[in-house]
Amino acid sequence: MIPKALPAPRIVDPNSVPKLRWGVIGPGAIAETFVDATHKYTQQRITAVASRTPGKGDAFARQRGIETVYTDYEHLVGDPNIDVIYVATTHEFHLDHALLAIQAGKHVLVEKPIAITAEQAQRIADAAKAANVLAMEAMWTRYLPHTDVIRQLLADDVFGEITMVTADFGHNATGKRLWNPADGGALLDLGIYPLAWVSMALGTPTSVSATGHLSESGIDEQSIVRLEYASGAQAVVTTSLRSMGTVRASIAGREATLDSHVPFFTPSGFTLRSSVFEPIEHTFTDTSPIQKHEGLSYQATALAKFVGEGLLDSPFRPLKEVVSDIRIIDTARHQIGALLLHER
Repeated sequence: MIPKALPAPRIVDPNSVPKLRWGVIGPGAIAETFVDATHKYTQQRITAVASRTPGKGDAFARQRGIETVYTDYEHLVGDPNIDVIYVATTHEFHLDHALLAIQAGKHVLVEKPIAITAEQAQRIADAAKAANVLAMEAMWTRYLPHTDVIRQLLADDVFGEITMVTADFGHNATGKRLWNPADGGALLDLGIYPLAWVSMALGTPTSVSATGHLSESGIDEQSIVRLEYASGAQAVVTTSLRSMGTVRASIAGREATLDSHVPFFTPSGFTLRSSVFEPIEHTFTDTSPIQKHEGLSYQATALAKFVGEGLLDSPFRPLKEVVSDIRIIDTARHQIGALLLHER
């Protein structure tokens, strides 16, 4: 049943968590945004960076007041003054760099997708468990205020029996790295967001059915993935590198329906309405100063909180769920004939 009022988001006070020292592998564009937002809105501090590209690490560090620069990743992960490694290299290197950090006894935050196959993702999960460290996928949407409100609505069974979930993420990626067969494809880079939305609501599907269109290089450039669940619920995920999509998501149940604002994966909001012809409606809008991709900072505070609590897995995005979502991508990619370079 729809509540009389929406619950408030449970925002973790950045001052209430341990102040960890972070190292960055791969100082590219996403790392720039993550570091800048983390320094601006949290107590976490990036104290070292490593890049194998001459001068890149120095420029990154100089602009952000980062103390230490390494030209190899081994020295970074071996630095005793580093608590956490943020892996921000391209997808094909996530496995190697995550394992490097884990084997050095560091906690690790790995950019999404955590790996390019479910088998690789499971290897990261197993290694982190064996090393007694926290490994976390940087699915930053899970740590945003509007997501926490949705999580509470799901826990309170506001939707009743969920029957349909949809999520879309597409954009015109002409000329971008996503066309690289070793690393790219719409499902791996974009599809992980809508799949994470679906799994938050419905868990693991019983069947996967995908259709799509391949690029000349053989990557999936556009696809529709249909998922079915033991409860009878269904979900539809759409991705595209050919054009901008709606970037919306929804959860439909017998008692209530939720429609996200745009884009669903950044700090935004949603409208919740009861499932009647003249519905009761509630709207949540994130009006905090942390907007757009500065929302990456929430996951840094969350990781520090989990470390402080002695957790070895994120309760908001468990590695079991991450592996399941990437297994869906494996299945969908093979159904439409898209293979990564190492699989050819």
